[in-house]
Amino acid sequence: MSLLAAIGMGKRLPGGVTLVQDIDLVIEAGEFVAVIGPSGSGKSSLLYLLGLLDRPSEGRILLDGADTAGLAPADLAALRLSRIGFVFQFHFLLPEFDALDNVLIPIRRLDRLRGRDARARANALLDALGLAGQGHKLPEQLSGGMRQRAAIARALANDPTLILADEPTGNLDTKNAAAVFDIFERLARDQGRAVVTVTHDVELARRATRRVHLVDGRVVSDERG
Repeated sequence: MSLLAAIGMGKRLPGGVTLVQDIDLVIEAGEFVAVIGPSGSGKSSLLYLLGLLDRPSEGRILLDGADTAGLAPADLAALRLSRIGFVFQFHFLLPEFDALDNVLIPIRRLDRLRGRDARARANALLDALGLAGQGHKLPEQLSGGMRQRAAIARALANDPTLILADEPTGNLDTKNAAAVFDIFERLARDQGRAVVTVTHDVELARRATRRVHLVDGRVVSDERG
């Protein structure tokens, strides 16, 4: 059974504008997928649909074989919180919270861990991402690369099986962008998570184990290796 599957998926806006169409896409655990294509090709729209942040106009999205179409908004939100981690181009760390408290936000929302256990989980993630001893710092006290790594730690807080990233290196220099892709590679290869990232950087996309190319909202190629 596949981790995630889009079957005949399309999204149209009122007025007839088509964002994506005829999407048949299966994502397996342990895959590192780069979604590429020209500006306006529907890459981010596809990601938001796969992440259950938006509903398709047609077709289905299955997570672990279960159809998500009939779920109420609250149930979709709970599914996202427990199963999917999101990383965006802008880190979206809350500026008034330090790095540790930012990572604790989804842990506290899910409410599986509390107190010392929750803090231990958050600190372990920061340590694993090269941010040992940085948890007390506010986002403005961290470099751009460190802020994005803190955002990745937050995305991993609830141990999701699927990581979705929308242009996560768009605001980073070459060195920090490569470091982010290093992390994604390890998450897929060593931990068996599925990682799907939208990127405009062709060189970084080549590091993924699979490249899905979108043009005008359609998948025009799907290459592995």
